[in-house]
Amino acid sequence: PFPASDQNLPSPDCVHSEASAVPPSSEHLEPVSCPASLSITPLPTLSASQETLCDSTVKDVNVLLERERSEGISSPSRDDDSTLLNPGTHSSILEDNTKSESGLPEGRSKSCGLCFSDGKCRIDYILVYRKSSSQSEKREIFERNIRAEGLQMEKEASVTNSDVIFLKLHAPWDVLCRYAELMNIRMPFRRKIFYMHRRHKFMSRMEKRINKFRGWLPRKPMKFDNDTLPDLEENESFTAPFSRSRIHHFIIHNKDTFFNNATRSRIVHHILQRVKYEEGKNKMGLNRLLSNNSYEAAFPLHEGRYHSKNSIRTHGAENHRHLLYECWAWWGVWYKYQPLDLIRRYFGEKIGLYFAWLGWYTGMLFPAALVGLFVFLYGLFTLEHCQVSKEICQATDIIMCPICDQYCPYLRLSDSCIYAKVTHLFDNGATVFFAVFMAVWATVFLEFWKRRRAVLAYDWDLIDWEEEEEEIRPQFEAKYSKKERMNPISGKPEPYQAFTDKYSRLVVSTSGIFFMILVVIAAVFGIVIYRVITVSTFAAFGWALIRNNSQVATTGTAVCINFCVIMLLNVLYEKVALLLTNLEQPRTESEWENSFTLKMFLFQFVNLNSSTFYIAFFLGRFTGRPGAYLRLINRWKLEECHPSGCLIDLCMQMGIIMVLKQTWNNFMELGYPLIQNWWTRRRLRREHGQKAKAGFPQWERDYNLQPMNAYGLFDEYLEMILQFGFTTIFVAAFPLAPLLALLNNIIEIRLDAYKFVTQWRRPLPSQAKDIGIWYGILEGIGILSVITNAFVIAVTSDFIPRLVYAYKYGPCAGQGRAGEGCMMGYVNASLSVFQVNDFEKRSQPRTTGSELIGEAVKYCRYRDYREPPDSAEPYSYTLQFWHVLAARLAFIIVFEHMVFAIKTLIAYLIPDLPKDLRDRMRREKYLIQEMMYEAELERLQKERNEKKKKKDRAHHKEWP
Repeated sequence: PFPASDQNLPSPDCVHSEASAVPPSSEHLEPVSCPASLSITPLPTLSASQETLCDSTVKDVNVLLERERSEGISSPSRDDDSTLLNPGTHSSILEDNTKSESGLPEGRSKSCGLCFSDGKCRIDYILVYRKSSSQSEKREIFERNIRAEGLQMEKEASVTNSDVIFLKLHAPWDVLCRYAELMNIRMPFRRKIFYMHRRHKFMSRMEKRINKFRGWLPRKPMKFDNDTLPDLEENESFTAPFSRSRIHHFIIHNKDTFFNNATRSRIVHHILQRVKYEEGKNKMGLNRLLSNNSYEAAFPLHEGRYHSKNSIRTHGAENHRHLLYECWAWWGVWYKYQPLDLIRRYFGEKIGLYFAWLGWYTGMLFPAALVGLFVFLYGLFTLEHCQVSKEICQATDIIMCPICDQYCPYLRLSDSCIYAKVTHLFDNGATVFFAVFMAVWATVFLEFWKRRRAVLAYDWDLIDWEEEEEEIRPQFEAKYSKKERMNPISGKPEPYQAFTDKYSRLVVSTSGIFFMILVVIAAVFGIVIYRVITVSTFAAFGWALIRNNSQVATTGTAVCINFCVIMLLNVLYEKVALLLTNLEQPRTESEWENSFTLKMFLFQFVNLNSSTFYIAFFLGRFTGRPGAYLRLINRWKLEECHPSGCLIDLCMQMGIIMVLKQTWNNFMELGYPLIQNWWTRRRLRREHGQKAKAGFPQWERDYNLQPMNAYGLFDEYLEMILQFGFTTIFVAAFPLAPLLALLNNIIEIRLDAYKFVTQWRRPLPSQAKDIGIWYGILEGIGILSVITNAFVIAVTSDFIPRLVYAYKYGPCAGQGRAGEGCMMGYVNASLSVFQVNDFEKRSQPRTTGSELIGEAVKYCRYRDYREPPDSAEPYSYTLQFWHVLAARLAFIIVFEHMVFAIKTLIAYLIPDLPKDLRDRMRREKYLIQEMMYEAELERLQKERNEKKKKKDRAHHKEWP
């Protein structure tokens, strides 16, 4: 039942020298025994008195202290370097660290860095503290109670700083078994047997021919070669909750490897979270000691180095970390699938699920990126046949009104030729199809992820896993310790928060959220004012390139400034979200995480997309008309769209923000830890020589790495969820967004992998059944994307006005068809006429436009559907305007209902659990019951036979 990697890798309990250790060859699949230099030493056997001490654990500090007082035991301070716990005898003297020539303690080279100094006991957890800390009394009680729980410990001073002390913890076999049973940890007890369904002879012949044809094809390059890397696949086995009374049911080849490193660390952390450090009902747990600086750090060890001089294909992997680096975190395998089972085995199910979700999301982006690229290429290939672009490029006699007050000149419509062609690349006949496709894609992505998650939950034994009853947060406990009520689950008294207090805090927190949203709106308002002022400044700029492209320059600089404001506000939002979440006083850590996650997502989503919403739905919509402009604070004229439309501004906003944010996130994720670790290595080389760090023990090397984020996987999920929003919400305006997201995610997977394997301390392996609150956020984004894309197509793009013109006002009106030939005259029909003499005084251009047509301009055109100045009702809306408005509203209603109906139908048709998985689960449940029943019958039969033998033996003695 053990993974192949556990069989082929050297045991961490082996005492070895790296120079003499020969990794196993990857060509052999049999278990490899340690060579002469690799001697496996079993864990020390506990005596009867020690077993009694482990079984009769004293948890209460008062009882422990009273026993010590009655026996007259004086407990020396455990922070003193002269004392440490010997794993074999529960007390010993810390040997003085004799420095060798390399500057490291003697005997360090004989240990692999993953064991105690005796080379036998594996290090399962590391606690780090400083001798100068003032919390020595709490640590002393905490460590005595750790010992009472049966854990073995050893202290060692840091090589680089004598004030830093490493406390190494080891869980013996009986402690692991006891807590594995308490925690209901599922362990393998019988190999799975897969039964092939009976096939018809015709199907069997077809399968043989298909397999023969596949043999001629090259192997799949994205899959790992199991012959070269045999450590990637685990032997699938049936599992059951571990039980000491039924330990004979579990196949235990080696006690040292039965519980893998991740499980051992999780058990030790579970113990540390329930050990008391002070008198009092709730004075317990490692987290509280970390928060009050009794301990500086706590982490499980990485399994050795992640790189080797020898190739993994010829010499095999030295450890799981090395294997992960070579087959996952190394950039050379960017095109291969992720080894999810190995990730889960090393980092735990929670991190494994994140990378499974990220890989699934990246894989699902392939069809979206291909269709988006097809839409873009369709626009590119039909560019020369686009009637609207042709008319704009040929409209040299159409003079457009100035887009700003005074400084902006008159322009020919043909000057917008390039922008009209670029707009056609994104706004063409395939855009509506792509918007519907992406709405359906989002639903399919979420529905199939549920199926994928179910398969992973089955493979990783998470189907029946339930979260433990969580501990109350210390802050909640301190605030409401005076009022208690009975917990309905545990039956124990616990602090209670009154209904009025809880909801008054929620009201204040909600008010704070709305206030911060108003701050975002104020920031967007500032960007709008900047755009209004700058467009006039750029129009009067001395450089001709800027002056001729004043609107594009305004948009580009505004987007860059907006990005800087977004990044600055994100820092503020994190502090505000922390303040508001702590103000709510959540009861447990999961409630705190969910509340904080929701606030941070809401803040960052609004912050990131507020300017995009402004450009998509408000820019150029409420500007008025020439001669009667609507003004901001009765001073600044609101910004107008480009003569070729507003979609080009939305494309620039999305493209720049998406590229800049992804680049910045990737730098902060990998660049910042790399710089910090490089600086630490440089300092160590300067203080201890060039080769000193190479001889550091594993706990010293891990301590010098960066700790995982305080919020766990929050930053990783938030980055991807925001990207998912960018990919779906405004995808109708920017079809290349899925392609950019795909390219980023291919890099992101390897960046995160490299960061977890090489730059961060090993996080505590933890379990989870799904991605938590993020799934609900994804569903909300999917619904919002349908609404926004409907409005983008109907309001922002020119799809509806062109459709109305083709069927109602164009050359093909009444014929029931709408091709490019039906669009002749559309540009002229979409522009209204304005008499220059009707300009307001403050809007009067400084130029007369004589440089364009040789005489002063009398009439100019602008984008709107209004009557000419010489009509009975000058500048009033035409009938075409109302037709277009009605068509837009009708399209929004029809589009939303149609897409929501398709989404609901797809969600209904796709079951959450695959049929074959449901059958496998039912069969496995049946087989497990049969196996347990047979095993019990076997045991009873053996007992009956033994009793019969004893009875026969006794009867034989009676008759000589």
